[in-house]
Amino acid sequence: QVQPVESGGGSVQAGGSLRLSCTTPGFTSNNCGMHWYRQAAGSQREWVSSITNIGIATYAEALKGRFTISRDKAKYTVYLQMDSLKPEDTAMYFCKTSNEGGMWWCQNYWGQGTQVTVSS
Repeated sequence: QVQPVESGGGSVQAGGSLRLSCTTPGFTSNNCGMHWYRQAAGSQREWVSSITNIGIATYAEALKGRFTISRDKAKYTVYLQMDSLKPEDTAMYFCKTSNEGGMWWCQNYWGQGTQVTVSS
């Protein structure tokens, strides 16, 4: 079963930075759109950022300027650089592959998430 694998989460103080990674073992994701979502405790999952198969990045409006998405096709990996973190960024962060921003044959696969906790 294809499943993206997220890593890089952890605990950090407000103002700090983290870089999340998403790989797709056994699956060539370079032609797919890649997306980051997050879900805080007691809240709905929300979209954070996306990058297309040709590297076009988009962000949730409230996160522009603090988060940067990128991909390294040689490593089949997508990154989410998060700077100037705030306590409200605390959430489980999920990676998803899809055909949105990618080739038609790409399917929706979700990872299990990586926890980010930002303390004040």
